[in-house]
Amino acid sequence: MIRLNRKNAQEAKVRPERIVQFGEGNFLRAFVDWIVLNMNEKASFNGSVVVVQPIEAGMVDALNEQDGLYHLNLQGINNGQEVDSIRLVDVISRGLNPYTQFGEYLKLAENPGIRFAISNTTEAGIAFRAEDKLDDKPAKSYPGKLTQLLYHRFKTFGGAADKGLIILPCELIFRNGAALKKCVEQYIDLWQLGDAFKAWFSTSCGVYSTLVDRIVPGYPKDSIGEILAKIGYDDRLVVKGEIFHLWVIEAPASVADEFPADKAGLNVLFVPSEKPYHERKVTLLNGPHTVLSPVAYLSGLNTVREACEHELIGKYVRRVMYDELLPTLDLPKAELEAFADAVLERFRNPFVKHFVTSIMLNSFPKFKTRDLPGLKIYLARKGSLPPALTLGLAAICVYYRGGKRGNDDITPNDDKEILDLLASLWASNDAKTVAKGVLASTYIWGEDLNKIPGLADLLAKNIDSILSKGMLESIQ
Repeated sequence: MIRLNRKNAQEAKVRPERIVQFGEGNFLRAFVDWIVLNMNEKASFNGSVVVVQPIEAGMVDALNEQDGLYHLNLQGINNGQEVDSIRLVDVISRGLNPYTQFGEYLKLAENPGIRFAISNTTEAGIAFRAEDKLDDKPAKSYPGKLTQLLYHRFKTFGGAADKGLIILPCELIFRNGAALKKCVEQYIDLWQLGDAFKAWFSTSCGVYSTLVDRIVPGYPKDSIGEILAKIGYDDRLVVKGEIFHLWVIEAPASVADEFPADKAGLNVLFVPSEKPYHERKVTLLNGPHTVLSPVAYLSGLNTVREACEHELIGKYVRRVMYDELLPTLDLPKAELEAFADAVLERFRNPFVKHFVTSIMLNSFPKFKTRDLPGLKIYLARKGSLPPALTLGLAAICVYYRGGKRGNDDITPNDDKEILDLLASLWASNDAKTVAKGVLASTYIWGEDLNKIPGLADLLAKNIDSILSKGMLESIQ
């Protein structure tokens, strides 16, 4: 079979590089890059994307082997009609690894045509590290790398007002733009980059909060043979996603004029505030995702759909969503229930095989942003801890123990400091030690959760139950 690259796929177009994208994973390729493709075709955007690998271990080499090309398989129900489409996405011009190509990375700042920076580095990615230095090649954190790029651009163009960047973070934290901007400002102060640069960043660059929504299962290993036969190329970066998509961008009309995604027939909204969209989506979609995944996996299931259709785990998912998380939101109940119904329908999309292991990357930071707020509000309003959410946290703790599930190795993927912490706690082989140690980690939570009445005892009880009785009996 012919290998996919620009020499063989001559229908692929070459466009000016206008976007720096931090992240090369499935979500950005199935969401942002697909949106750029539509803007090129339907809104005369005429731009391509340079992908920057945000961590040392990544996949830009695989991306470059295919000259940035890959196919996107979108499936689902749209306006009552089944959709099963496969498209060549040609908007990525190249990928860079700043850990081995730092000079090339900084040269991006010298391109006057670059106008946008977009990122998805997971919830843990927008963070300030006081150990990072300006002369690191590169800074470890994403905000540190971004500051290095912006400072080089500021110096290259002498602080020209029209050379600032429009920055659109896609990490699933509330007001991600404000959080990212604060981190950059901290680096400006730490590295003593000067008032002129700080003023340029404040006035010439815009960092806008956004909310993204599309379920992206990733590489379709169960149907890849059929897909390759249809496309006629050997494409090792095929990505699958649902047809539903939503991008809410808290930005003025001037940004919409430059980034015309809403004019390309897409579900992209430029709004004064993304808060109501964020709270509803993160609580009722991402919140259940985060806890159902380890619960399903430890029960022997592999996909979100299997979990929702399982007699017992399906009840668990609905309890988390309707009984524990939905009552913590302040929007009208009928509106929230309609949204929750639609989410369950998306979870059960027969076209999408969303593996729970792909959701469990950085599970602790995800629980912090997606489920912990609901746990606290539930406790305040009901006077008791939400049992299903707390069981979900226990399942995360047990998953991070590692070991095996049948013949499969359990391999948690998170920040090294979190993995090291869990390894040291599990060395005790004591549920209470694990529970109290996890809850005490200010590195994870930013606070000591042992102060929440009864949480350590209930978490330890649930961990012990999962270990002694198994996941399914613990749910029962």
